[in-house]
Order: sequence, then C-alpha cells, then structure tokens
Amino acid sequence: MENTKRASPEAAGEVNSRRRFLGGAAALGGAATLAALPGCGGSEQAATGEAAELPRINLRMQGGYPSRDPFFEIATDFTRIISDLTGGQLTVELLPAGAVVGAFDQADAVHRGILDASHAVPAFWYGKNTALSLFGTGPAFGQDANMLISWFYYGGGQALYDELYRDILNLDVVGMLYGPMINQPTGWFRREVKTRQDFQGLKYRTVGLSIDLFKAMGASVVAIPGGEIVPSLERGVIEAAEFNNPASDQALGFPDVSKICMVQGFHQPSECFEVLYNRRAWDSLPKLYQNVLRYASWAASADMSWKIMDIYSKAYENMRDNRGVRFIETPTDILKAKLEAWDKVIAEKSAENPFFKKVYESQRDYMKRIVGFHIKFYPEMKLPYNHFFGKLA
Repeated sequence: MENTKRASPEAAGEVNSRRRFLGGAAALGGAATLAALPGCGGSEQAATGEAAELPRINLRMQGGYPSRDPFFEIATDFTRIISDLTGGQLTVELLPAGAVVGAFDQADAVHRGILDASHAVPAFWYGKNTALSLFGTGPAFGQDANMLISWFYYGGGQALYDELYRDILNLDVVGMLYGPMINQPTGWFRREVKTRQDFQGLKYRTVGLSIDLFKAMGASVVAIPGGEIVPSLERGVIEAAEFNNPASDQALGFPDVSKICMVQGFHQPSECFEVLYNRRAWDSLPKLYQNVLRYASWAASADMSWKIMDIYSKAYENMRDNRGVRFIETPTDILKAKLEAWDKVIAEKSAENPFFKKVYESQRDYMKRIVGFHIKFYPEMKLPYNHFFGKLA
C-alpha cells in the first residue's frame, strides 16, 4: 500500500532544495567534464579547469560546534581555502551546531541528504560502531594526531575507514580526516583529583572510547555536546569534563565554573577533524572539485597546525595569568590508571566487535614503528626550555 503521509513544508523544502542541487550539479558537472575531454569539443583552457568553465555550486555544511568556538573559525578557514582554490565557483556555507540537526545527528543528516556535508569528529557517532572512535579518540600508544593522520593516509587507515562507513554502517557518505588536534587535557574539575581513587563515582563528561575508559576507572560518564558542558558543570549535573583545547575551553566558558584544569591526559592523544560529504552530492561534482575538497583538507591541516600554536598558547597564558586557572599536570598514578583502563577497553571491544579488532591491530602495528622512531630521534623539550627561559610556571 502506498504511503500517503505528506511531508511537512520544511521537510518538503529540504527535499526540493536537494533535488535542485543534485540535478543542477550533475548536469553542470557532466558538461564540465565532457568539455574537458579530448574530442568532445573542449579547448585546452577547459581542460585546465579555469573558473569560467566550471559550474557555480554551493554546499551546505554543518559544524559540530557553536559559532563562538574557535573550532568554528578553523572550519571557516577550511571553507575559505575551497573558495579561494576555485575562484569562488565552489563555496561551502558553514552552519553552527544545531542549525539544522543536533551535533550528534550530523552523519545521519549527511547520509539522508538533509546536509551536503558535516565538519565534526567520528567520536560523535561512536554509538553506531565502537571502531569509529579509533579514528581520532583511540588508545594512547604514544602517538600524536599527525601520526594518526599518517596512519590514515599511508598506513591503511583510510581503506578500513571507507569499509566501515560503506559496508558496516551502510551510510552513503564520502569522508576524510584532517586537522590534527593537541593531546587533550584530562579535563576541568570542580575539585582537584590526585589519585585514581578520586574517579570513583565522579560524574564526568567525555565522548567516544573515552566513555568506556573513564567508566573502567570508576567514573559515572555522560556524553553531551560541547555547548551543554559548562551549564551542566554550573548546575552540578556533572563534576568534571573534558572538551579539547585552551582556546575552545575558554570560549565555552570553562574558567567561569572551574579553576582547575588537569593537563597531559592519555584518554584522547590524537583526535582530528572528520569531513563527511553526501555521496550523491560528491559524485555529482566535477572531478576537479572533488580534488579541491581533498587537497583543501590537507592545506587546512597545515594552516591549522600553525594557527593553533598561536591561539592555544595565548588562551593558556590568559587563563593562567588573568583568570586564576591552575593548570596541573595529571599525576602519574592517574596516567597509569588510564593505560590500565585502555587494556580493559581494548580487550572488551575487540571481543565484541571483530572490525574494532581489525582497525586496532592495524593502528597498533603502525604506531609501534612510528612512535618508536619518534622517541629515538626527538629529544624531550624541558631541558632546552629551562635553559633559555627558566622553569615553566
């Protein structure tokens, strides 16, 4: 029997908008591609992909963070690079979290075509498959985020990632990782934690595999979007939380509700951004635009790496010197407890999910070589810092 339920005007508008976009993009994209092929009436100018020969297309992307978060600025930098590389012919309209769907619903919205793209992190949809969290919020082998992205592009990670989305999750998306983040602090606390026992019953916010890690340490864990963390701390719904970095934490208001930030954690050492595109929208784009979107993410990775050195260090010093925040190095006892918790989480998830085990073993084997090289060749930096600047406060 035919379903006669009518869509709401808003939903109908979204569907019609998507049809117009896909139809127009497919037609223009096909024309541009044919014009560039030898024997199809194209000139050498068309083959070079000059802006005048390319269709004007706008993609609608939602970020997983509020507009006041520096991550939204970094995502905007990414969209600017795309526009610059195409002379303004391909543009991306960036929307803040919640503008169309909830931050944790963005992958599904891209799959359904409600959004053309998402700019967030795989851990946001961790509930779909635990292996997703290995692409950014996995175990602490001693790696940083650049090492994780190296594994993704040069160590077989992308093939596993594509298999996960295509064959296991059945999401009609094209995805890529970019934007290496810093090793994330253990978090912000209403009271200082000094031993692993202090985590027993602690009401704590995090995402991804960190949920299981802190549960293994005895905490009572919840996953909530970034914009809800500080209000929850203020109301006492949670007692501690981690988000990401000094600039984002400051913008979200952490110093207003806590003066204790425990740094140097082992729960999320190598997170990075994920960009997802609706596959039908992606396939409708000219090949040149697809290449622009890929290489723009690489260029944005480099720009972000340099930019965050500046903005994160300024935010750290401002909170330390002007906001009364104490940045305390996470005690060794707690770091060891995290590694022991990782052992439990890895064993449990590997037993439950064969694909998790497959991704984990690929990542572990790559990191053994990469991290081993890094430890052997790169010195620890406290000695030269103390020599030139004195002991860090």
